[in-house]
Amino acid sequence: MRDRQTRGSRASWSFIPWGPVLALGLAAQPVQASPFAYVPNGASDTVSVIDAAAVPPAVVATIPVGTRPTGVAVTPDGTRAYVTNFFSNTVSAIDTAANAVIATVTVGTHPNQAAVTPDGKRVYVTNSDSNNVFVIDTASNTLDGPPIAVGAFPAGVAISPDGGHAYVADGRDGAVSVIDTAANAVLGPPITVGKLPIGIAISPDGARALVVNNGSRTVSVIDLASNTVVATVAGGGGEAAIAPDGKHAYVTNSPSNSVTVIDLAANTIAASIPVGSFPVGVAVTPDGARVYVTNLSSNNVSVIDAATNAVIGSPIAVGKSPEAVRFAAPSK
Repeated sequence: MRDRQTRGSRASWSFIPWGPVLALGLAAQPVQASPFAYVPNGASDTVSVIDAAAVPPAVVATIPVGTRPTGVAVTPDGTRAYVTNFFSNTVSAIDTAANAVIATVTVGTHPNQAAVTPDGKRVYVTNSDSNNVFVIDTASNTLDGPPIAVGAFPAGVAISPDGGHAYVADGRDGAVSVIDTAANAVLGPPITVGKLPIGIAISPDGARALVVNNGSRTVSVIDLASNTVVATVAGGGGEAAIAPDGKHAYVTNSPSNSVTVIDLAANTIAASIPVGSFPVGVAVTPDGARVYVTNLSSNNVSVIDAATNAVIGSPIAVGKSPEAVRFAAPSK
């Protein structure tokens, strides 16, 4: 089903016709005492929940969702996870205390990725074959306003730490659209990056964005003050995640079964780490100590020790074709 040469940010890049990431307005709820990883399994139509504090980490729940889940975003307080269901044209809202779907929201055609605003009030969802972004109100789990038109085949989406802007990787345009979240409108011309951008991550200080270019096998580093590309680093083919201290980024290289570690001070490669078969999703634990990588063709998750840049333990078996990973962590 999946063309590995075109697999991008989480799952849905395999469906490109040319064949190739919170205050809810609700009362605060108790959250599990340790980080739990949420992993959409594209070919199983489920989400695996991994207890990251267990020794060894283990799957503790499996949640049925829609058809071909590809992306997941978690609210800052860890109480909700939002999963994009590519072939159902829906988003599943999961209560992480119960590990159950509490709402299903219909969005555009082939929803790919999602990102939650820092205040937890809205979820931005890219719809790859509608060429737009839908916004979900997390208090009601209903759509908030009309869709926002962006470029062709939007995939990855990330929101600035101040919540003011959403950045969307427009795959077929080789560009990034910038959305003003106050007006929910695109600002200025798109930022030109590499070929087939599919993953995007923003540094904790909001100064830079990293865009993974699946077609170029590169990572574009964007200065968000000027919205210009200031560096291009070799590697890519999946997604990117940035450590909480902002010093390193981790980029999955799907064709080479590895993860590239980028030193963000120098914009150079610091390490290359072998993982499982066709790695795609990547996320760093809230404490920065571990990096979780979903291996699409291995049907498992590799765990990397961020201090040594080495895989630790055995891979964690999940469902078929794990597409992405995000952590639900307790409120502080």
